[in-house]
Amino acid sequence: MPTEERIAKVKRLLSFRQPDLRVVMEEVTNTHNASAVARTSEASGILYLEIISASPDPFPINEAISTRADKWLHFNHHKNTAACLASLKKEGFQVIATHLGDTAIPYTDIDYTRPTAIVFGNESEGISTEGLELADACVKIPMFGMVQSLNLSVSVGIILAEAVKQRMNAGFYESPRLSDKEYKSLYNQWLNLSPGENNNAR
Repeated sequence: MPTEERIAKVKRLLSFRQPDLRVVMEEVTNTHNASAVARTSEASGILYLEIISASPDPFPINEAISTRADKWLHFNHHKNTAACLASLKKEGFQVIATHLGDTAIPYTDIDYTRPTAIVFGNESEGISTEGLELADACVKIPMFGMVQSLNLSVSVGIILAEAVKQRMNAGFYESPRLSDKEYKSLYNQWLNLSPGENNNAR
């Protein structure tokens, strides 16, 4: 049986999970970047990562970099961009693409307290044309150096920091935002309990 301390920690961390804040990675193949993104996402209270990949290979996670953050995340896999973003929009998410184009607005101008999916493209090509066309808005991080690009994991960290700040100010981390079904399922999973042992989940 888990200790009282372990149970208290699980309950506390489940209360921080933000099921309506998603990171979407489109054709990301660099193991270091993918692992760092998973680590940053989990630390921000994200539960679901949306993975767009035409490759049948597993999502590239290096446990030494992710520090096993992937253990506490759910990876939803999609074979193409259109299917992924259409599904998210159907669920009520605003789809925000990270892009340096002229139509992009500062990332701080987005209301991240709405159900939000933030799309990040791969390391060399960025977001696909299809992804840009399906996005509700494009955002960029202001940069003032000769190099007009940031590492993928750094970009994710900067934008998620803004999303977390807005959600903290709105009180989103003060009480559980998961449905009862999600909460109980994760409670059992994280504590290695059978379904009949979760009477004290909430």
